[in-house]
Amino acid sequence: MPFKPINENFSVAPQIGAAEVAAAAEAGFTTIINNRPDGEAPGQPNAAQIEALAQQHGLTFVNIPVTAASMTAESVQRMAEALQTAPGPVLAYCRSGMRSTSMWALAQAGQMPATEILRHAIQAGYDLSGLEPLLHAKI
Repeated sequence: MPFKPINENFSVAPQIGAAEVAAAAEAGFTTIINNRPDGEAPGQPNAAQIEALAQQHGLTFVNIPVTAASMTAESVQRMAEALQTAPGPVLAYCRSGMRSTSMWALAQAGQMPATEILRHAIQAGYDLSGLEPLLHAKI
């Protein structure tokens, strides 16, 4: 299973498909967040396909596709709202898990100390040190 836990309620994954959606439901996730734009790579399942699979498994699906250039305050706010309203553990995915981890980190800024955000990311294998000034600025 390619899910990397960031904390007890949030995990990330690279692009998912039918098997991973089923595994996410079985693992107790309640929400899937897509942070990958459609058409980013040939052959990747689009958001509508993953949403249909999620619904088949009783999971909530939230579509917040971003690129490094389109990661705005609005998209981070949407991520924060999705995380706050999720009834249980959340799985977010993108190409590698890095964008999803970055979105989570920015959504946590002001809610959690920057050092703790960075520690969670590093433990999952994601170096977010480039975001550190933004994480501190929101506190």
